[in-house]
Amino acid sequence: MSTYSLDRREFLRLALAGSCVPVFPGMGRGESISYDRTSWYRDAKFGMFIHWGPYSQASVEASWPIMTPKPGGITEAAYRALPSTFNPVKFDPDAIVDLARLAGQEYMVFTTKHHDGFCMFDSSYTGYKITNTPYGKDIVAQLAKACEKDGMPLGFYYSPPDMHHPGFRDTTRPASENWHGEPQRPEWPSYLEYMQLQLTELLTRYGPVAIVWFDGLDHREKYNGARILEMIHTLQPRTLVNDRIGVDGDFETPEQFIPPAIPTRGIVLSGIDQEPAKQLKKTTPSPEDFRLWETCMTINDTWAYNKNDRNFKSSQSLIRSLVEVASRGGNFLLNIGPQPDGQIQPEFQQRLRTIGDWLTVNGDSIYGTTYGPIQEVSGLRSTAKDKAIYLHVFDWKSPVCEVPGIETRVISARLLATGQLLSFRQFEGKLQIDVPQQPPDQDISVIALKTY
Repeated sequence: MSTYSLDRREFLRLALAGSCVPVFPGMGRGESISYDRTSWYRDAKFGMFIHWGPYSQASVEASWPIMTPKPGGITEAAYRALPSTFNPVKFDPDAIVDLARLAGQEYMVFTTKHHDGFCMFDSSYTGYKITNTPYGKDIVAQLAKACEKDGMPLGFYYSPPDMHHPGFRDTTRPASENWHGEPQRPEWPSYLEYMQLQLTELLTRYGPVAIVWFDGLDHREKYNGARILEMIHTLQPRTLVNDRIGVDGDFETPEQFIPPAIPTRGIVLSGIDQEPAKQLKKTTPSPEDFRLWETCMTINDTWAYNKNDRNFKSSQSLIRSLVEVASRGGNFLLNIGPQPDGQIQPEFQQRLRTIGDWLTVNGDSIYGTTYGPIQEVSGLRSTAKDKAIYLHVFDWKSPVCEVPGIETRVISARLLATGQLLSFRQFEGKLQIDVPQQPPDQDISVIALKTY
């Protein structure tokens, strides 16, 4: 691992511990600015999302089979009974953290409770939890310990919807009838209190929490998000919060898609609705107008483990998604769903390791960068850091790579993979770079430009 990565890890540790530290070199465009709660996150760029629970035993998606059941699918009663046989004896939190590091991922977000209401931590306020399964141990506690030992920032996914709690909905009825919640019932305040109590547990028992990642689905105003946000910032002032609790958060979360242009303030991109993204202007915004964002995405088509889902994205496709996201200033949160025994399936491991191999060589073009000046150019993506511009070449064309829109003076050009200096010519806002016949990287080759 490079010295840069080690320094960055120490920066993350200090930032999350609340130490007064400067912004990491290369943050943003190299501007000297005061410490920002989001600095570590902006620098990290690539994270691991983990969806896991008893539902992995049935190879079904988390929660949705009881919320929107399909003919011939698992019944609600059978789904509810899955914790009675959940015993992931091969769960190794250190191995999962190691896998994330090998992939080049700089933070993790774990599902502490999905919409079904089952808790993967030892909550004092419900019996529907991991410590009441045959496994009997607190998964979140083990993962938090492994992350703390490694210096890996850990965030918690927490679902405001809860199909199990009688305050959220009338649980005598099928979840498919009232999964949106019933805030009009007199029991609703008891559910809001339950949420706050569980969030307090997560924020006081497991060390520094990098992120609280809510997934409030629809009509999020019913969760009294302002009060929740105030509570989080009181307990852990440096914890980042996403935008799915009914109030503006620290970052937006487009799901399973990458915005076609750089996100700006005032346009909400949360969730699977891609319509707002069409309003984005395909221009390079000022830093003040930029909106911090994160795309979350699966490796196949499902968030949870599903032995029948073999529609895996290729390693190259995932690397290109990471580059697409970084070129627009975002973070890429890539999901894995552990198997019922706690292990990660080989297809996921192989892809994550391949991404990590690419980042070992090309990581300088991703970590600590922001969106680059070259946008909307076919076959090219760009990121920027300090006085460097990184050109990610999707379509390698020798003998010359032509780059429009470079306004600043270029001092040098080199292949990031090999260090080879490349000759170039700059005139009338265009840059022509002489490149080898074969690309140095079969996935994406990167040309690093040093500018004046």
